[in-house]
Amino acid sequence: MLQHLPQRENKPRRSGVTMMMDKGIGLRQAADLCESAGHLIDFLKLGFGTSYVSRQVKEKVKIYQENDISVYVGGTLLEAFLVRGQLDDYLRYVDALGCDAAEVSDGCIHIPAEQKYQVIQRLSAHYTVLSEVGAKDETVHLDPGEWVRAMQNELAAGSRFVIGEARESGTVGLYEKNGSADTGLIRTILEGVPAEKIIWEAPMKGQQCWFIHLLGPAVNLGNIAPAEILALETLRLGLRGDTFFCSLPEEFDRFRLTGP
Repeated sequence: MLQHLPQRENKPRRSGVTMMMDKGIGLRQAADLCESAGHLIDFLKLGFGTSYVSRQVKEKVKIYQENDISVYVGGTLLEAFLVRGQLDDYLRYVDALGCDAAEVSDGCIHIPAEQKYQVIQRLSAHYTVLSEVGAKDETVHLDPGEWVRAMQNELAAGSRFVIGEARESGTVGLYEKNGSADTGLIRTILEGVPAEKIIWEAPMKGQQCWFIHLLGPAVNLGNIAPAEILALETLRLGLRGDTFFCSLPEEFDRFRLTGP
C-alpha cells in the first residue's frame, strides 16, 4: 500500500463529501457507476427538473440508496413547486420517488428569507436537508456578508450542509465568468461558516484542484459529473499531477520538477 496518502473517512462522512449530479443517466449506467465508484459518492442530486421527465427514476433512486448514497431532486424543481404554491405536492412527489434528502434553494425565484428558513425547518424533520445559497442569474449579486448570514441562518434552521452555488457551468456564484474562483468571497465565507458545513459546487477540474489546495483533501465538493468521480478521488489523494505534492511531507520536495 502507498504510504503518505491522506486518510479518508468511510461513509457516512462528515467531511470530504462528494455530491454528484445526475442529469438523466439510465439504470444500467447508474448500476455500473455504483459498482465502480459508489463508495466515493455521498450525495446524489437528480439535477434541476430531470427527475420529472425521466423514466424509472424510482428504480434508480433505489440503486443509489442500496450503495449508501443519499438522493435528492434538484432545488430548481422544489422552486417550481414553491412558486406554484404546491409544497405539499412536492413532498408527495419526493416521497413517491423514495428520496431521503432534499435541496432547498432560491436560485431562480425570490422568496423572503424567513419563508426559506420555514421550508428548511419543515423538510429537516423528515429529510437530510442541503440548502443552497447564491443565484443562478449572473446579474444577481449577493455581497459576501449576505452569503455568510444566509449560510449561518440556514444551518440554524436545520440544514445539514449549505451549498455554494456555481451551477453546472461553474461560471456564476462562487466563480467569475471565466470559471476562476472569487477568492475574496470564498475567504469571507470561511471566516463566518465552518468549512465542514459547506459543499462547494465545483464542476471543473481546475476548481476542484483550487479547493483541494486551499482546504485539503477533506473539502466537500459538489456538482461532480458521473465520469469525474474517480478522477476527483485521485485529486484528493494526490494521485494526479495537479495535486501530487499536496499531502506529501516536505522531505519529498526534492523530487519536484523544476524549470531550466
